[in-house]
Amino acid sequence: MSTDDHDTPHAQERKLVELVDGMPIAMMTTLDAEGRLRAVPMARQEVEPTADLWFITARDTQHVDDVRARPQVGLTFSSRDSWVSLRGTATVVDDDAKLRELWNTFAEAWLPGGPEDPQAVLIHVAVEHGEYWDSPGGKVASLISFAKTKLTGDTYDADTGRVDL
Repeated sequence: MSTDDHDTPHAQERKLVELVDGMPIAMMTTLDAEGRLRAVPMARQEVEPTADLWFITARDTQHVDDVRARPQVGLTFSSRDSWVSLRGTATVVDDDAKLRELWNTFAEAWLPGGPEDPQAVLIHVAVEHGEYWDSPGGKVASLISFAKTKLTGDTYDADTGRVDL
């Protein structure tokens, strides 16, 4: 893999936010009471410029219980040609105004009572570290890079980065 050594931490942070902004579904990994990892799909509602994330969920779920007891979470996102892994601290947030601001039809599919549903609650993730792998140019560019790898013995050509926030 190639990493552009000329990328500044600020440029890598912008790239990370840009990639996540285009990926609406994350797998949120929590740690349960027995120390086992558990991952659930979560629809991302908002990506703040600082890479902080917001999710809407039902308060009576295991992942909400896990977050309350052990707030460290992992989030993974993927698309056809990009992948992002994030680590951060999650907080269960009761904020009616923010819930109404973020509410959408996707949330309504899971919580038909709307933002006034007493089961509706927010999870805010303050991202502390992120890594990304991006294959700009999509499938054709990826196939060319794979072919180049086979012919030259070089490593796969992808834009990668690590960001501490």
